[in-house]
Amino acid sequence: MGRPPSDAAASHAAIMDAVYELLKEKPASQLTMEAVAKRAKVGKPTLYKWWPSKAALIMAMFHERLAGNLIVPHTATVEASIRVKALHLIKEFNGLFGKVMADLIAEGQSDPSILRELFENHISMRRVSAIADIEHAKAKGELAPNVDAELLIDAIFGPIYYGLLLRHTPLTEKYGNDLIDQVFQGVRSQRP
Repeated sequence: MGRPPSDAAASHAAIMDAVYELLKEKPASQLTMEAVAKRAKVGKPTLYKWWPSKAALIMAMFHERLAGNLIVPHTATVEASIRVKALHLIKEFNGLFGKVMADLIAEGQSDPSILRELFENHISMRRVSAIADIEHAKAKGELAPNVDAELLIDAIFGPIYYGLLLRHTPLTEKYGNDLIDQVFQGVRSQRP
């Protein structure tokens, strides 16, 4: 017989809180199931009943507590829409979301299932939405008809992820605006 639903919900919340707080203190590579269980005041079997691995637990917290914050409003033009998304991502990358994202990408180098889950359950849906916006803008004549939507997304968001991982330049609002201006300069429709 399992825990009553209210106990299970309380345990789940305590576990998510524990993972969130521990990741503020240390990188994902140093997080242990033992530390999470101790902080959440639950047994390790409870963790493994709900999440088969540390990576699955971190991904659950990531989606529940951090990734939901990245939903941004639609704007009048594709350039404005992409700008809002890029600037929002830059802002998030400067906080715990960015730390956890970088940790997950690093952990994914030795565990491809992490990268697969990160892409399928987080990056892919945002990418599909941005690609649809670009295709719609091409149909309206806002962008040149020969623009490759997937390459455009990579040209915009690739440097932001590169900056997160290599920290070669500060991810600032100015950087984001300059990046968007530069990329869109080459893809705007040249209609008179």
